Amino acid sequence: MPNKVIVGLDGSGADVSAADWAAQEAELRGAELDLLHAEDWPEYAPFAAPLPEARRRWTDDLLAGTRHRLAAAHPALAIRTHRIDGRAVSDALAAAAAEADLLVLGSRRFGAVAGFFVGSTGADTIPRTETPVVLVRAAADPGSTAGQGVEDGPVVLAVDLRSTCDRLIAFACEEAHRRSCPLVVIHGWSPPPVFAYAPAFDPGVEREIADGLQATLLERLSPWQLKYPRLTVDARAVIGRPAVQILEAASGAALVVVGRRIRRSALGTHIGPITHAVMHHAASPVAVVAHD
Repeated sequence: MPNKVIVGLDGSGADVSAADWAAQEAELRGAELDLLHAEDWPEYAPFAAPLPEARRRWTDDLLAGTRHRLAAAHPALAIRTHRIDGRAVSDALAAAAAEADLLVLGSRRFGAVAGFFVGSTGADTIPRTETPVVLVRAAADPGSTAGQGVEDGPVVLAVDLRSTCDRLIAFACEEAHRRSCPLVVIHGWSPPPVFAYAPAFDPGVEREIADGLQATLLERLSPWQLKYPRLTVDARAVIGRPAVQILEAASGAALVVVGRRIRRSALGTHIGPITHAVMHHAASPVAVVAHD
């Protein structure tokens, strides 16, 4: 597989921060950067598409303008542009991502309470590819770096100890290693339901459960700490709703890494509720990594 980062451009403004983040990531990886636009113009009234020539001109201007801007900021970076016509956007992005190491997409800002809008493109593309997808938040103000993560912040990884998550851990460790920043690993859990019905239940049992989960988490991470001996790892098995614990740890993070289980069936959800919550509410870039 070529060493390549792809960023999807749609001209909405949300892709500006995504393109900037993707360029920085490509430099960290020593990879080339591909700017991709897939046509998604309505074909029927009342939202008829522009004439084909106008479509091509608009797309070419978008790609060329973004390439020029990024090349000025990253002169050593190899940047290519591509336009894909005649396919659904999510299908086009997923097909392109199959030939890349990373796909980067933008998301729009809703507000402090509502969070961020991933949109149908991101939500439809993520289940269609096993390539990691990073969602980057639109900056609140033009020219701002808000939404691109804190450069000296940690990489935050959410893990479910009931799942096989080696691919997830490998991705997070490599990202933290590239940035020379700490890795914070969060496993959120809630006490068994029996605690709600047995107030006199020995409180020491809850401590035993917590200690056991912490030990399991450290054991799961130990091979990776041997592989990355200089990586500072802060592993936490914490009581509480997992999404809330992850979002609290993600404040000021350079990157938040969450997983989704690969589902071959077309039925059922393909993005779990915890990952869905983090995608829509974490201010830092969010990487969604598919795993078994």
